[in-house]
Amino acid sequence: MKEVYSGFEWADAVLIGTPVYQGTLSGQAKVVLDRMRAFVASNPHGLSGKIGAAVADGGDRIGGQELAIRAIADFYLINEMVPVGGGAFGANLGASFWSQDKGAEGVKSDKEGLKSLYKTLDRLAEVWVMMNEIGGERVGGRKER
Repeated sequence: MKEVYSGFEWADAVLIGTPVYQGTLSGQAKVVLDRMRAFVASNPHGLSGKIGAAVADGGDRIGGQELAIRAIADFYLINEMVPVGGGAFGANLGASFWSQDKGAEGVKSDKEGLKSLYKTLDRLAEVWVMMNEIGGERVGGRKER
């Protein structure tokens, strides 16, 4: 987890991805999010103002991708981050792939999923630029009151 903590510490923006199992994010993704509590406990505002987006891949077109993305967005909100989706008409909450249970090959062939990823990444970068223009040299870093 030290590498994960370090990555979150220096990053201004993050993209968390997960496969969908049983209609929601994978157990592995959930463990990483849960174990971030130790990071936040030692630095309560360590994630404040950082930007986050999410991507999920499911074997069915409507297999739980939005629920998985919402779980990641909830993690961002709880930890004072700024969740970002790709916008209306194709990437509302974030990037969503349908692998048709063909694994990586299915993801690569999902044209709509790729569009949702590009929309989400474009919006993530756009928000990062806006926040840096507003906030100066570094995004985030809420101070204790």
